[in-house]
Amino acid sequence: MTQTQSAPPPSVAAAPPQGAAGQAPNARSAGPRGAVAQWFEGTPGRMRAFLILAAAMSVVFGLAAAQGFSQADGSLERAQANTAQLVRIQAIHTNLVSANADATNAFLVGGLEPPEQRAHFVNSMAAAAGLIADAASAQPADREVLGALNKTLVTYQGLIEQARANNRQGLPIGSQYLKDANSVLQNDSLPLVKALVQANEQRVDTEFDGIGKGTIWILVGGLLSLVVFVITLRWLARRTHRYLNLPIAAGAALVLLTTIIGGVSLASASGVAKDTRSSEYERTLALSRARIAAYDARSNESLTLIARGSGDAFDKAYTAAAAEVDNQLGKSSGTTDGLQDAWGEYKRVHGEVRKADTGGNWDGAVAMAVGDPKAGDNNSANAFGEFDTASSQQLTASSDAVAGDLTDARDGLPPIGWLGIPIGIVAALLVAWGMSQRLEEYR
Repeated sequence: MTQTQSAPPPSVAAAPPQGAAGQAPNARSAGPRGAVAQWFEGTPGRMRAFLILAAAMSVVFGLAAAQGFSQADGSLERAQANTAQLVRIQAIHTNLVSANADATNAFLVGGLEPPEQRAHFVNSMAAAAGLIADAASAQPADREVLGALNKTLVTYQGLIEQARANNRQGLPIGSQYLKDANSVLQNDSLPLVKALVQANEQRVDTEFDGIGKGTIWILVGGLLSLVVFVITLRWLARRTHRYLNLPIAAGAALVLLTTIIGGVSLASASGVAKDTRSSEYERTLALSRARIAAYDARSNESLTLIARGSGDAFDKAYTAAAAEVDNQLGKSSGTTDGLQDAWGEYKRVHGEVRKADTGGNWDGAVAMAVGDPKAGDNNSANAFGEFDTASSQQLTASSDAVAGDLTDARDGLPPIGWLGIPIGIVAALLVAWGMSQRLEEYR
């Protein structure tokens, strides 16, 4: 009997492999990169990309605005401080050459010098010492050179005292001590002072140049941010067919307003600094240099007489110093005719002194140089005194004007230095708010 075999069961199609959750895996990786890519997919993803870009640029703009104002404010502050230090150093220079002029002129009298002239010498040296201490405290970078200057002044004063002591006794060696003291001042002390002046002039110039650079920060940051805002608004209008997104437009307006206000105020401060630099600051330098050269001329007038016929080198030094005074007074725009007249009167009397000396009337020349009553009003002491007083008053006024102008420029800056970052954050939040309204429509 034949057994009937049953047909084999139909084949079952192989089931696809199951994932951990019993579902088939995506063709795209489900890792972090895939999630980020999905987040930026399609129109919503592009909206998120524009949101991030515009918000980031808003913060960058805030940082740029803060940096620009901080740089301008800092440069103005440092320019003011360095200008004050420069005036201080030049005052040291003036006091030193003033004291030297007193010492050389008093030497012509013989014996005990006039008490008021001695007092002026002592006060000038004390003022120089006080200014050296102030300058060292105000600018640490100058301390080493100021310390070296102080040491040379100790030597100078020692030689002056030896010259005075010998001159009181009528000893000819006193004039040699005076020449040695003058040599120490000219060859050791004043080169240090001039180096300090040069260093501080460079610092002032650097800070004046830095004031205008603050404008670049805010303008570049503002323009880049506005470009991103415009591109974002234009793209949204084309995609959503809504021509204005108010929050994002408000953020752009905030950036634009800050850029305009900041740019104008920084440009104004830079303009004030530029005008101050070319007017009162330059005038301060010129007046200070004129006073220094004038005292140098006064010293050489006395040294020429002390040399008694062998002072050609000192006479040439006087001529060079007097020419420098004329040059600097010509540069000091705004100098009154009174100052020019006072200097012209001193030069006229100096010509009379030289005429008397070369004509054999040495005693008459000395009388005019030291202000002896025998010479009457026609003496260089009175004429120089008038120039000294007038130039000192004008120098004080011009240096005060520099400080006042720079202070006004700083005070006129709006508080964007510390508001810049908050402004950038507010603009970024407005972008996020505006973009979130459009993203809601895709959920």
